[in-house]
Amino acid sequence: MADINIQRKKTSPSPWLLVLLAAVVLAVAAYFFLRPGPADEPAPLAATTEAASPATAPDTLAAAAAIDQATRRAAIDAIPQGDSTQDAANSSSETAASLATQAASNPAAPDYALHGLQKLAGVLVSLTDRDDFREPAIAEQRDNLTSAIARLDEPNTSLRPGFVAAAGLVRVMQQKAYPELESQANDLASLAGQLSGRSATAAEQRQNQQFLTQAAAAVRVLGEPKN
Repeated sequence: MADINIQRKKTSPSPWLLVLLAAVVLAVAAYFFLRPGPADEPAPLAATTEAASPATAPDTLAAAAAIDQATRRAAIDAIPQGDSTQDAANSSSETAASLATQAASNPAAPDYALHGLQKLAGVLVSLTDRDDFREPAIAEQRDNLTSAIARLDEPNTSLRPGFVAAAGLVRVMQQKAYPELESQANDLASLAGQLSGRSATAAEQRQNQQFLTQAAAAVRVLGEPKN
């Protein structure tokens, strides 16, 4: 009996499998063609903040520096002024007492001479607001003193110009109506010319104290208006 060779029929792929494969291919192609490029992506927030900061930082620093400078200038230029002779006399009396206290303190203390000069300038300039002291010669010496005081915030500035200007203002005020102070005013001007404007040595400290003590005695008399 002859053998019959039986071969199984090969099955064709399912059409659904082909459809699914085609869909996957299309999805991959769409992803690569439609995704956003680097130029379309939004800039990071940190980068935006950093770009804006340099523009605003200088303005902020400038404003802070202006405020600081204005504060220092206001402290230097703050000089008591009154609208009447009585107001000026009261203000100068209080400042003269403060000056005398400063003059009697330790001359070796830090900024002893600086604080004394500032107090002296304050009482003298407040006195120039009195009606009997409002004249060109006194105004000129007052401006010299305020200019010298305004330069005290500069580094390594000597106090000597301030002492000399203060003594000059005392002398012209004495010449106005206080003949009994002539000798004291002249001595004060002479002593101011001998000052170094420093406080490094014991001799300089003693000279500063002598000047401030004599100045305090003079302004106490100048603070009493003449009838």
